[in-house]
Amino acid sequence: MSDISEPAGQVIRLQGVHKAFGAKSVLRGVDLAVHEGESVVVIGGSGTGKSVLLKHVIGLLKPDSGRVEVDGTAIHELGYRDIARFRRRFGMAFQEGALFDSMTVADNVAFPLRRRGLPKNEVAERVADCLGRVGLEDSGDKLPSELSGGMRRRVGFARAIAHRPRILLFDEPTTGLDPVTKGTIDDLIVELKQSLRSTTLTITHDMPSVFRIADRVAMLYGGEIIIDAPPEDLRRSTDPRVREFLRGVPEEKEQ
Repeated sequence: MSDISEPAGQVIRLQGVHKAFGAKSVLRGVDLAVHEGESVVVIGGSGTGKSVLLKHVIGLLKPDSGRVEVDGTAIHELGYRDIARFRRRFGMAFQEGALFDSMTVADNVAFPLRRRGLPKNEVAERVADCLGRVGLEDSGDKLPSELSGGMRRRVGFARAIAHRPRILLFDEPTTGLDPVTKGTIDDLIVELKQSLRSTTLTITHDMPSVFRIADRVAMLYGGEIIIDAPPEDLRRSTDPRVREFLRGVPEEKEQ
């Protein structure tokens, strides 16, 4: 059993990570580091392995080879009980919010806290605080079906931060939203990172969002990270694969 160590400068580290599903190789030697307090965004086309990478970080998948470390701990070496406890360091905001339709907004946010057996008064205080942080302090009694898409995402964020995680993970947080709502969600991600002093890792292909929230951007292509750089360096890249992705137009059609 691996020991759970103290937080290090590199909060998340993937080193030479390979993952295949049958004959399909998805990750081919991925190296990626996320330092404390950073907002790192992983981009890439559909099917390039972004979600597979994220599942390795939280221990839902184990690499075929390579290492995945969080706070210096090899998360893929942890046993079932240790990994369940270790995941409390993460706050995960899923695509579309992933809310329980039969629960109120407040009960959705309270769900992970009740599972941990926190006292009722502490649960109520945390729910109120989290809903306030995402601007939904008056929506606790509503059902998810009564909310807009952007509001449902914000409820998902509130639930993600309810147990006060050190690390926030966002999986396609703006998919399917209108441009104005996307901007609101991006602002909220930045605000949560700053106010909670968290480290964030976001998976997206929404480039306007990338340039609003990222300190650093890593691009997956062919199962490998082909660029890992600040947003301004990404814009200046001469790599045709990066240029095609940023512009959404094949290089030969730009001539």
